[in-house]
Amino acid sequence: MCGICGIINLHKVPVQEAAVRKMMQIQKHRGPNDEGLFIENNVGLGFVRLSILDLSPAGHQPMFSHDERYVIVFNGEIFNYIELRDELKTKGYHFKTNTDTEVLLAAYHYWGEECLDRFNGMWAFVIYDIRNKTVFASRDRYGIKPFYYYVNEHLFAFASEIPPLLNFLPGKPDPDYQTIFDYLVFNRTDQTERTFFLNIKKLQHGHIIRINSSIHRIERWYNLNERINITEGFKNPEEFRELFSSAVGLRLRSDVPVGVCLSGGIDSSSIVTLLHKDHKKYDLNTFSAVYNKGQYGDETEFIEYCKPYINKMFYTKPDANTLASDLEEFVGAHAEPVPSTSPYAHFKVMELAKDNVVVTLDGQGADELLAGYHYFFGFLFKDLVRNGKFLKFTKEISNYLNRHFNIYGLKTFFYFLLPESIRTTARIREKGYLNKDFIETYRSNNIIAGNLYGSNTLKEALINHFEYKLEHLLKWEDHNSMWFSLESRVPFLDFRLVEKTLATPSDKIIYRGMTKNILREALKGILPEEIRMRKDKIGFGTPQDEWFRLYRWQRILRDIFESDSFNNRNIININSAVEKYKQHLHGRANNSKEIWKWINLELWFREFID
Repeated sequence: MCGICGIINLHKVPVQEAAVRKMMQIQKHRGPNDEGLFIENNVGLGFVRLSILDLSPAGHQPMFSHDERYVIVFNGEIFNYIELRDELKTKGYHFKTNTDTEVLLAAYHYWGEECLDRFNGMWAFVIYDIRNKTVFASRDRYGIKPFYYYVNEHLFAFASEIPPLLNFLPGKPDPDYQTIFDYLVFNRTDQTERTFFLNIKKLQHGHIIRINSSIHRIERWYNLNERINITEGFKNPEEFRELFSSAVGLRLRSDVPVGVCLSGGIDSSSIVTLLHKDHKKYDLNTFSAVYNKGQYGDETEFIEYCKPYINKMFYTKPDANTLASDLEEFVGAHAEPVPSTSPYAHFKVMELAKDNVVVTLDGQGADELLAGYHYFFGFLFKDLVRNGKFLKFTKEISNYLNRHFNIYGLKTFFYFLLPESIRTTARIREKGYLNKDFIETYRSNNIIAGNLYGSNTLKEALINHFEYKLEHLLKWEDHNSMWFSLESRVPFLDFRLVEKTLATPSDKIIYRGMTKNILREALKGILPEEIRMRKDKIGFGTPQDEWFRLYRWQRILRDIFESDSFNNRNIININSAVEKYKQHLHGRANNSKEIWKWINLELWFREFID
């Protein structure tokens, strides 16, 4: 796990070493253990290393292939590198290190671009062909590891984070207002190649870049929908359990200590349970965010059900004061706004973990894979109605209401039935604070109301969540962990597990009013029942509604509302925002999500744009 960066001058102008070193230094937190540099004429590659596999100097990057034709900078892990190394040995390859980087290079040398299909892991890498003077870059299937780039007529620059690229812009950075619109209206980011910076883009998941002379071409190498169509789903929960356990086991491969981020939900708890039961990890340490008893987001009761499986449990307690104190650092660490304080809770968990482990396992991706969010019931109901399964539709609605005593699933069902334009209008009116000109300029260009919320079946919705929604969660996971020089691994996103799960019939995903049915059944008798049969969904939730009513935050909000910068951006109607905050202060509404977005967006503008 590392940070990569580089410059390719498109008109053969030599790369300046100082420019690459500056990029490396800006993201040095990603790789405190080592660093390396390669420059040949118009190509410069930089690398900062967090040592995970083969801690010796042999793991140094940039790394050369055995024949010195290729040189690579690589961020991530190829978890099945041992099996690939054994296979490549039969082809005549010899290995000098115990790194997955050397295996990746040999695989590319032997199979070419088809090596990507053989990798089980998470990655963003760049390979320079010294002989042919071409560059090849790849990003993993689901976007676990980041890859940002800036391109103009003169150069192509890339990095693991955005800040190293800001120096290449011709002037001050410009905001991407379409991205800001989607963030404020839909609470979504990263559904396209766009970032919050107008001229900085990200290579989308499952894509590659080829650079030849002065041309760069982007292509898709992995299509989840196509893979599902040729994959056989799970026949039974036992089959799911076996493959999930394999995914967890692969992600134990490490030469440094491994721990688990434990929220108390079924996803992270299932990882803990399998580590103990199947992989005999009796020295396991976990890291959790907790709050006062009764506060929203506190899951201490459920976390402690896992106590018999854990060597030592570490806790952090984020609160209104720590968030205020960390605000500048947190905004800087992410370099783009985030739509809730949930990533901040995870940020504090990573800060807690950094003194005890170097690698963490996390349950990220399970909600998108197994329909963990309650609005997935709306997609299920829409699926059943569109296919004329009215009896099953009635039964599932009854099961949902009886289990959850909540009509949210029905509300989302009716919302998903609306035409795309009305779905957008409904979300805009729900916010009620956006400037009219801002709305009219950007409302018609979003893809969320159509591509994400327009899914017609539950399976289509799950696939579209991998396509348009999951990646922003993975970005926050990466930025939080790497800020504290930690590697985060996500077993639920093992591609074998993803493809077989999404090829499985929907009634094995949601059944009788319960989400994640196949996971629950697979862990029956293994996972504590109090967790296995949980119906609520919290994740890394925080009591942010309480926080923003405290005096310290009143002052922060007042300073923002009264600032010229906030008032002159022509995005938010100041009078509407102030009124919504008054409603929140007096307990007439919980507008904390919107309040946080105003704060984060304004501080981001001041830090990176103004």
